[in-house]
Amino acid sequence: MAVGAEHDVKMPLLEHLTELRSRLLYSLAGFLVAFLICFAFFFKPVLEIVTAPLETACIHQGKPCPVIYTSLIEPFFTQIKIAAFAALCVTFPLIASQLYKFIAPGLYKNERQAFLPFLIATPIMFAVGATFLYFVLLPLALRFFVSYQQYANIELMPKIGEYIDLVMKLVFAFGICFEMPVILTLLARVGIVTSEALRAKRRYAIIVVTIVAAIFTPPDAISMMSLAVPMVGLYEISIWLARSVEKKRAAEEAAAAAQGSAAVTPQDENKA
Repeated sequence: MAVGAEHDVKMPLLEHLTELRSRLLYSLAGFLVAFLICFAFFFKPVLEIVTAPLETACIHQGKPCPVIYTSLIEPFFTQIKIAAFAALCVTFPLIASQLYKFIAPGLYKNERQAFLPFLIATPIMFAVGATFLYFVLLPLALRFFVSYQQYANIELMPKIGEYIDLVMKLVFAFGICFEMPVILTLLARVGIVTSEALRAKRRYAIIVVTIVAAIFTPPDAISMMSLAVPMVGLYEISIWLARSVEKKRAAEEAAAAAQGSAAVTPQDENKA
């Protein structure tokens, strides 16, 4: 069966829509199965993992801060949020593979080979960002917020729904921030940005990174720098990756030009 844009086979619109529906159904079915499993069996373990940094911060301050709920339905909807979040993380490889299978027939072979590494790197960098948040920034931030208990007549009694919402927002924010090398390298791969442009805009990038870090972190210098410094490092890695992509593309173009010139035979030159 002919697969790929190099075969120049055009599918009717109805077939495209049918293919898209099939891919969406596969992804939705996988998500629903993972959601039901996480909802039934993994709510408590995930909840314990998510609340562990808060418990550690409270122990560090020497005051207990039990997680509470003030609405009868709050624990139930919290369980739904946690199950949906865990299911999305578990089924992302399935969703990404279905997306790739849908768009791959419309790409040339070299385009598929170029796109696949970025598809693989996306969940990896998101996981790196979430891991950095959980083990580095979140403990610092929670210790800062819990420290207000040292003042008179102030005790922390966090609501489970609000705490889970905060952690999920931070996970998504840090996961997206750590996608910087993937995004910039992909833009360099298609020629939208260059390593020279990224290098020339470095000072402005540092300012933007600092602003982003100030928005997504608690209002203290340590927490802000704990995000700003890795993001600056990721920007430098992005410059190096963009330069590597440019060198590879230049080598491929030179090889293609050499192959094209070698294909011109002496007979062709005489005819000319």
